[in-house]
Amino acid sequence: MTKIALVTGANKGIGKEIARQLGERGFRVLVGSRDLRRGEVAVRELVAEGLDVVGLQLDVTDPVSVRAAVERVSAYGRLDVLVNNAAIIPEGDDAVTRIGAEVLRSAFETNVVGLVAVTQAFLPLLEKAGQARIVNLSTSLASFAQVGDPESRMSTVLTLGYNASKAAVNMVTVMLANELRGTGILVNAADPGNCATDMGGWTAQRTPAQGAAVAVELATLNAAGPTGHVYAAAGRLPW
Repeated sequence: MTKIALVTGANKGIGKEIARQLGERGFRVLVGSRDLRRGEVAVRELVAEGLDVVGLQLDVTDPVSVRAAVERVSAYGRLDVLVNNAAIIPEGDDAVTRIGAEVLRSAFETNVVGLVAVTQAFLPLLEKAGQARIVNLSTSLASFAQVGDPESRMSTVLTLGYNASKAAVNMVTVMLANELRGTGILVNAADPGNCATDMGGWTAQRTPAQGAAVAVELATLNAAGPTGHVYAAAGRLPW
């Protein structure tokens, strides 16, 4: 039986690469995108590679869009994998002493509130899968240990909205893993590293394919796999 995976924000960058790699592993992948037309461009590219992918309009900040997406996915009867990839670094993101309240609020609205809303909405379908996986995209910039180290490059990145919202995503990951412990649903977060995308900057050394690999591994964990942690390519990240 073909497994069903949903990747939010999958029309470009790391999200599209996660969709590609899950498709290469035999999943039917639902390519979630806020703009369906942009999503369909990605779908056509992936279908041309022989992958089983379907476009799905999904704006994580719009309750109507989320409900409509759940209705569409309900036709499959279950959801085996949810990858919460959609996120923003809001325009004007800055240091604590300079960031505007609306900028900070917009980061949390998409990166945290939207992620939780989508997870809550799809949880009944994930429960029907029996051995589902939830993967939340995180970052080393959410690590208190790394950002708190003045010798670390992470301490120099002054984007409070992104950093703090992703730290909140880590807490969501831990708390949800605790709630679902023993149900067969494993919940982890993935740090793709700084990849060459419009968010990470096109001069970054890591490719989207390299960044996606961590999330794909967590999405395909066996039943004995971990839950409630954050992983990067080098292994488990410190909080």
